[in-house]
Amino acid sequence: MSLRIGDTAPDFTAQTTEGTLNFHEWIGDSWCILFSHPKDFTPVCTTELGYMAKLKPEFDKRNTKIVGLSVDPVDNHTAWSKDIEETQGAAPNYPMIGDEKLEVAKLYDMLPAELQGTAEGRTPADNATVRSVFVIGPDKKIKAMLVYPMTTGRDFNEVLRLLDSVQLTSKHTLATPVNWKPGEDVIIPPSVSDEEAKQKYPEGFTTLKPYLRTVKQPS
Repeated sequence: MSLRIGDTAPDFTAQTTEGTLNFHEWIGDSWCILFSHPKDFTPVCTTELGYMAKLKPEFDKRNTKIVGLSVDPVDNHTAWSKDIEETQGAAPNYPMIGDEKLEVAKLYDMLPAELQGTAEGRTPADNATVRSVFVIGPDKKIKAMLVYPMTTGRDFNEVLRLLDSVQLTSKHTLATPVNWKPGEDVIIPPSVSDEEAKQKYPEGFTTLKPYLRTVKQPS
């Protein structure tokens, strides 16, 4: 199944390092970041999981839950967590899905649905496409997706920035420009007329072109 922005994130039940997780029920009224890994005890992913643990308070502030996935059993995740804490200074403080049957990876189109077998005997290279980030809203819709190669560590500060933009634009009829950061000016989309914009933003806005209008970020 091919997934796109706007699709409902597939629901599933899986075992994690924090017990059984019923995905949609677990998300509840929160936002969610689901990020996946091709194998336990891999170097790039070790750095990512540790950094995400340190960044978790920032996601908490944004009413966003974090869940990791790796194509290995939960017991392996627990052992791996010790290495992560030793080398990165923080152990995962969020659930890690054990996807040894490859079910979630297939459900989220990270591995071919027709693929046979389990995680046993598979190498990171076999699972190279299990390197995705999904931003999921409280409505359980996919708001954004990122896919990285195994050799490039993901920028989770960028994921946080992306989340800020998606949360803002889901609340207001706005868009964010290139390299936008919270607090900077935002864009009024062409779907909002000048008259509507004047009503929404009585303090005024800047028209660079009829299709490019900027305004202070609303609180």
